Amino acid sequence: MAVIQANNVLEDHSQVESVLMSLGEISPRGTFVGIYDGYAGPEAARFHKDELRSAHPHDPQIVILKHKVWRVKGLIQISRSIGDAYLKKTVFNREPLLPKFRLPEPFQKPILKAEPSMHVQKLYPEDQFLIFASVGLWEHLIKEEAVEIVHTCPRNGIARKLVKAALSEAAKKREMRYSDLKKIDRGVRRHFHDDITVVVVYLDSPLISRSSFQEQVISVRGGGSVGDANI
Repeated sequence: MAVIQANNVLEDHSQVESVLMSLGEISPRGTFVGIYDGYAGPEAARFHKDELRSAHPHDPQIVILKHKVWRVKGLIQISRSIGDAYLKKTVFNREPLLPKFRLPEPFQKPILKAEPSMHVQKLYPEDQFLIFASVGLWEHLIKEEAVEIVHTCPRNGIARKLVKAALSEAAKKREMRYSDLKKIDRGVRRHFHDDITVVVVYLDSPLISRSSFQEQVISVRGGGSVGDANI
């Protein structure tokens, strides 16, 4: 797991929980991985773009390509949110909301909604790993690049390597050096990249079943005030 902060207050949070699902001698193991504030990358953006255009056929500006990323009304990348009430009810689309977030025209029905979309990914014996990451990673790396890094590099520190690759790409887009980007203070740094959280899970089921790991409880959390720390 690796976390890098760009905002004044870290918006990304993450956790990994892995425990036995019952007290029997032979018990399946349940593992939960959560990345909060992740938008699932470019493929999700394209899915939400089509979904929003279908729901708002008379609004040609419902999604706008801005800085090479599809954004709802040019403001936000997600089409589902628990918060962001200013895109759900016009009564919240006013002060004290900052002008840069306000929509100039009223809207009749909610633009965002809170109901989640669900996707099931079946795992196969040949699958080697899973990459969970917040939108900060996917804004700068495509999935093929991330997979290649994890597939070809040593496991130790792999999440940090993905974060560094994303930061290097962010620096390249601004025609600056990676070392200079690292020196920029939080808050200001948000103009160059978002908070980034990465969790890489290796799928070693035969190894796990033969080890004492099967009896361990794992609980790891990322977030809070980690600053530039890698976890």
